[in-house]
Amino acid sequence: MTSQIIPVDPFDFIIFGGTGDLAERKLLPALYYRQCDHQFSEPTRIIGASRSKMTDKEFQAFAEKAIREHVKQDDIQPAELKKFIARLSYVAVDAISGEGFEKLKKVIGESEAIRAFYLAVAPNLFGEISHKLKAHKLVSKNSRIVVEKPIGRDLASAKALNDLIGEDFKESQIFRIDHYLGKETVQNLMALRFANALYEPLWNSAHIDHVQITVAETVGLEDRVTYYDTAGALRDMVQNHILQLLCLVAMEAPSSMDANAVRDEKLKVLRSLKRINGAEAPKQTVRGQYKAGASAGGPVKGYVDELGAPSNTETFVALKAEIANWRWAGVPFYLRTGKRLATRVSEIVIEFKKIPHSIFGELAGNIYSNQLVIRLQPDEGVKQFIMIKDPGPGGIRLRQIPLDMTFAQSFSGRAPDAYERLIMDVVRGHQTLFMRRDEVEAAWTWADPILNAWRENRQEVQNYTAGTWGPSASIALIERDGRTWHESE
Repeated sequence: MTSQIIPVDPFDFIIFGGTGDLAERKLLPALYYRQCDHQFSEPTRIIGASRSKMTDKEFQAFAEKAIREHVKQDDIQPAELKKFIARLSYVAVDAISGEGFEKLKKVIGESEAIRAFYLAVAPNLFGEISHKLKAHKLVSKNSRIVVEKPIGRDLASAKALNDLIGEDFKESQIFRIDHYLGKETVQNLMALRFANALYEPLWNSAHIDHVQITVAETVGLEDRVTYYDTAGALRDMVQNHILQLLCLVAMEAPSSMDANAVRDEKLKVLRSLKRINGAEAPKQTVRGQYKAGASAGGPVKGYVDELGAPSNTETFVALKAEIANWRWAGVPFYLRTGKRLATRVSEIVIEFKKIPHSIFGELAGNIYSNQLVIRLQPDEGVKQFIMIKDPGPGGIRLRQIPLDMTFAQSFSGRAPDAYERLIMDVVRGHQTLFMRRDEVEAAWTWADPILNAWRENRQEVQNYTAGTWGPSASIALIERDGRTWHESE
């Protein structure tokens, strides 16, 4: 059974960076899918904006090519594609000089419809675009502005960036997007915890031994060379995506699904994270960088070879985080992320404490801890690992099996992409799945001491072979506590 699609009010969706990679791969396909599900009311318009000189027809051709390349062939509906392309127009704008903003104003006109300005551009242009939208009187009461990560590269720059945008838009109009929060399984984590009497009574240090969060990629630098070498894995993944997942696992039950109720509880978690300072950083964190190896069935270069220069930037991070509150005291959260790893997988593993005593004897075999594995990608789903008796005579032999709920098997129809859901939430003005300013700054308050400790301790990256699970020190990080990383299939 699929949920009923409710059309949204007419809106103007303006994509700055409209001819860029994000627009091509994610935003235009996401909007096309919403067209196919008849979620647009008339006269909804989509306007591309970037420095490139381009006509409406040329932008429409660009968009059609993007959709045909990034949407499954079976999902191409000629009639819907034609309607979608007809919504598109284009304005050449320059964020620095301001050229083109008056033309953009004329294209938008005096409409009181919702205006969503999506900034699919480099962060150094966020403030420039925001100010020019305000200066050209394009910011109305129905306007929203959407900004992609990274929101700064440390606490000071994040505050400065938030201040810049905050001069032109109210906090209720600012949508700081983290596409991980739009994933179906991430939202299902909320349902799993707070709509089932089974789990919430056990969701604490009395019953949970530890938590693992893994975001593993098989790709290397791709086309992000310039950005990535100035950022690294901690800034690129841990400070935002992984901390947001940690918050959803660890937060208290909000009073409702209201945006501020949810974000208040996430903020409490971020503020409860123990700081990892100079002395603790070498013990609780691992920095890695991939060297030449094999990935996707073929040989691949090492990071410095792809970069073309020496570098101490980490492409892998593993760390042990702790939350200093009553619910989670003594429960470690093991976090890891990296590029060129063995498998592409994002998952959360909740490992429950072992039973205090076995009544079954040695012949029954080992009794393993129960695990709840929440797979975000690929193959979204939830597995609960439990112990059962292996069928057959001859006494009790125990075996661990998963109770498997793979979404593709449990639900019919196509699952919307994260960007589809988040774009529609922007249009509706729903901020629950977006980061509030104080959340972003609290995350940097925790991340900054780690970055500072690495710099002060001169903590070097440890090499790992592409196609493996990272440096051996990451295995030692968890195994010195008598635990093991969950091996993804």
